[in-house]
Amino acid sequence: MKRSWKDSIHQQREELAHMLREPLGQLAERIAPAWGDCDAMDAVLADNFARIPHCTVLYCVNMDGRQICNNVGPAGIVPGYVGSDRSARPYMRESVPIWGFLLSDAYIGQNEHRPSLTALQVVYRDDLTVGYLGANFDLRNLPANAERYEEPGNWRQVKGDPAIRGTVFQQSRVDSPLDGNLEQALSILEELLTERGVFQCQIHFSSSLATIWTLDDPLRYRILDHEALSDPDICLIYPPLAYPADAAIAADEIGRILATLQALRLTDPTIYLRVASINIFNGMVSATFSCDGSHYMPHDEFLTKDTSFWF
Repeated sequence: MKRSWKDSIHQQREELAHMLREPLGQLAERIAPAWGDCDAMDAVLADNFARIPHCTVLYCVNMDGRQICNNVGPAGIVPGYVGSDRSARPYMRESVPIWGFLLSDAYIGQNEHRPSLTALQVVYRDDLTVGYLGANFDLRNLPANAERYEEPGNWRQVKGDPAIRGTVFQQSRVDSPLDGNLEQALSILEELLTERGVFQCQIHFSSSLATIWTLDDPLRYRILDHEALSDPDICLIYPPLAYPADAAIAADEIGRILATLQALRLTDPTIYLRVASINIFNGMVSATFSCDGSHYMPHDEFLTKDTSFWF
């Protein structure tokens, strides 16, 4: 079973916490004797800045969230921050665990407006909690774990604009230019998907166009308008390519999927397909209807549903 994006985030945070907890704990012990002496604290942070991997800023705050030393960054001490009130920042509102180390949830930074996170380490002096050592991190500088997140292949249903859903029964499908030539257009798309290196296509039925992505140039999309989708010669532009062996959708299933999309477009005049997409590698089919509801469904499950399921 594929992990959710929340599971992937949890694993990433565990690895970051494991990397940061020990050096921040050691730095908190070094700065405790200087606590309350701004110049001495600045010096300790500057001397130890390189020990905190990927850090952008170090500082210390008292129990009220008031900064009691300057910021220290890669270039050294940055004056002007003594007395800054950090009590309202997102990381100061989280509860520090009893073991004295917190890796905050990510937030949007106040100055550069970029995704960031903060690690807080409790500072003890004479067995009393006197404040926190703070370390800020820009998410761009943090290492990603080696395991790439994979989109789960389960069926998802997403509701759209309530204003559209509320008036759906007051509307009726108007034939688009694509509808009048739909069978031929879908045959062209089947050729492109199975023989001409197209691995994803998005069909805009109401707008009479399709957007396609090809294996030999995957970072750019092409737009096929109604005229292109009515001319089989368009296939000559795209060289023949063997159907990928690692595709999740078999080549002989593409035609069946497209035929089902055609039925969903034409069967009902009120609830009808507006946009659909196919990706042969993740094996998913998406369908967005006139009610602005969208479905993302594994292709094999999609092929088991007849029109009675949808309507």
